Amino acid sequence: MERDDIIEYSLDAHHSEDEGRKIRKKIIFVTALLTIVTAVEVGLGIIASGWVGVKWELVKWSFIVMTLVKAGYIVMVFMHLGDERKALRWLILAPYAMFILYLSFICLTEALAIADGVNETGIGQ
Repeated sequence: MERDDIIEYSLDAHHSEDEGRKIRKKIIFVTALLTIVTAVEVGLGIIASGWVGVKWELVKWSFIVMTLVKAGYIVMVFMHLGDERKALRWLILAPYAMFILYLSFICLTEALAIADGVNETGIGQ
């Protein structure tokens, strides 16, 4: 007895070689872009601790921005949100971006307040 609840999607894929090339080119571009952004993040983390005169808050915010860029790009490409209308993209991404920025602001503000409290009391010196 043949099952009718299993759908074989590979039988429905009718891609030409040109379409396959285009898809592979997009995959390579996405992989390269995400690899470059990750390498910049790792490199910045390695060498930023030795920089003199650069505020650590600037480095933290740059990590937050790069991470948000990567997350947004992953959502646009791998979750196919980039194929939707612009209004729907903003409707989905804007609340998440605002929430993440809000949480980042709270974390950084509290960390600075704790650091100021430690410096004032002399604990940890």
